[in-house]
Amino acid sequence: MLPVLVVHGGAGHVPEEYQQSVLAGVRAAVREGYAILQGQGSAMDAVVAAVTLLENNPSFNAGLGSVLNAKGDVEMDAIVMDGRDLTSGAVSAVKRLANPVQLARLVMDKTIHLCLTGEGANQFAREMGVPEVPEESLITDYSRMRWKKNLAPDANLVESLMGKMGTVGAVAVDAMGNIACATSTGGLPNKMEGRVGDTACIGCGGYADNKVGAASPTGHGEAIMKVVLARLILFHMEQGCSTEVAADKALAYMKERVGGVGGVVVVDPQGGWSARFSSRQMVWAAGQQNTLHFGLHAGEHFTQSTDDPN
Repeated sequence: MLPVLVVHGGAGHVPEEYQQSVLAGVRAAVREGYAILQGQGSAMDAVVAAVTLLENNPSFNAGLGSVLNAKGDVEMDAIVMDGRDLTSGAVSAVKRLANPVQLARLVMDKTIHLCLTGEGANQFAREMGVPEVPEESLITDYSRMRWKKNLAPDANLVESLMGKMGTVGAVAVDAMGNIACATSTGGLPNKMEGRVGDTACIGCGGYADNKVGAASPTGHGEAIMKVVLARLILFHMEQGCSTEVAADKALAYMKERVGGVGGVVVVDPQGGWSARFSSRQMVWAAGQQNTLHFGLHAGEHFTQSTDDPN
């Protein structure tokens, strides 16, 4: 059953005209990361590669294509976690970076800290030789349009979040049985400057533990943080639940307790995996045993060969 990689491209409602592009995006991300696993690469390398590809795709709310904050700027969050020893790295409210997930990995690999934020994170990026990109290069016409719409006094930012392709993430188990996760986001549309959501918070926007599994959520960050969603899913797995049951229990609790909806991709050490959501849709894809699985709507599950380029 090993190796396995599962990715998501956000929970909510994907407008019909974007559905094929987001499905193509997650399939491409799986092919990228799964090829690394097939070559005996690490779970960490695979999830970072998959998320990097999604950050570079303007169809998603991460990296290029990130939503704008109240000022009309891009501020991004990302996290990685290594299930071997629970090391993690995260960045929050970073600007002018094409791939925040790669900076999160540098935080994990090159510092004694778990999370750097704002200008401090950008200063660290400069020290590490990570090039900055022009702010405008991260902003799509779609994100600018949605930002202007959300300036209306009666705009509902949470509903707006659920109307766009969202946060991206990946979980993997490699051929050695090591587990990792990575998550990246542009955050909540028209958020206050400096707002940090679940993605950069360990146990909320991601968690990986070789003894249990890994989870990468997507949805309304404040709701995810209140229930510590990623770690809650792993708690249910520790109690003997499958990836699917654990995800469903945690998502149901988040909805019942704090009124939050979202989705998650999950793996266990044996190669079991699930992509579950309580939102209208969640775009996801997985690679296992040379088969690529993918879907968008509830109950949808398509397959093709991982060698199929389309």
